[in-house]
Amino acid sequence: MKIDGQCHCGKITWKAEIDPAKVFICHCSDCQALSASAFRTVGQVAAEHFVISGEPKVYVKVGESGARRVQAFCSECGSGIYASSDEASPAVYNLRLGTCRQRAELVPRGQKWFGSALPWLSQLAEITKQDRQ
Repeated sequence: MKIDGQCHCGKITWKAEIDPAKVFICHCSDCQALSASAFRTVGQVAAEHFVISGEPKVYVKVGESGARRVQAFCSECGSGIYASSDEASPAVYNLRLGTCRQRAELVPRGQKWFGSALPWLSQLAEITKQDRQ
């Protein structure tokens, strides 16, 4: 599936081809902190199917496994764009699907780091809802 997206301010744009079966939710504490949310929706994309325009700011985080993970985001608005291995040419990019125009079509197929999931997520269906502020 061909997808595209951009950061909040539009300084960084990207295009990719993704296998919808490789979309998941990550509940790890790093994703919670870096997204300022309860979890992050991620899509894995092979490097040869990912094209980015603009130069993201990069932050390298050492994960719980000890692996160095590149966190790329817009230096202007702070939107997360992707994570990858800390290599000159990573094989896979974990796209931050909040920046994807087609995000409603990309239904997660799994959840990772579920042991770190916030306990109140199971109660979302019971919480009062408003269509707008």
